[in-house]
Amino acid sequence: MTAEAASAVSVGPVRGALVVLLVAVGVAFLTVGAVGLLRLPDVYNRMHATSKATTLGAASIALAAFVFYGPGGDGLIALVTVVFLFVTAPTGAHMISQAAHRMGVDFFGGVTWPGEGGGERAEDVGQEQDDSPAGGTSPGDD
Repeated sequence: MTAEAASAVSVGPVRGALVVLLVAVGVAFLTVGAVGLLRLPDVYNRMHATSKATTLGAASIALAAFVFYGPGGDGLIALVTVVFLFVTAPTGAHMISQAAHRMGVDFFGGVTWPGEGGGERAEDVGQEQDDSPAGGTSPGDD
């Protein structure tokens, strides 16, 4: 779109304020994602911070474009962008996480994958509670 055509778009004060708000929210989320990428300790934490923040940040900016341009033409492309982001970003994050796990990348701080050594599973905790002494009573024995 040329500069002349962009200036032809009429935006009232309410729509203008909503566009500014959505862009500000998007920039805030993208900034948090960038800080998370730089500051967090391992690939899993970084992936979580960046996938969530970029999805919400970029989607917010795309929604601002939809509000600015309206439901036709460029606004429709902005809505398709939002749908595309919400489908691909979580899928990509999941694939990165699985690839890192298969490569043997460990979690920071000794955390383990669910069901792998070191952590208790819910089934194990329930079995430990069911193993009461033979002479003892349990709440359901009344």
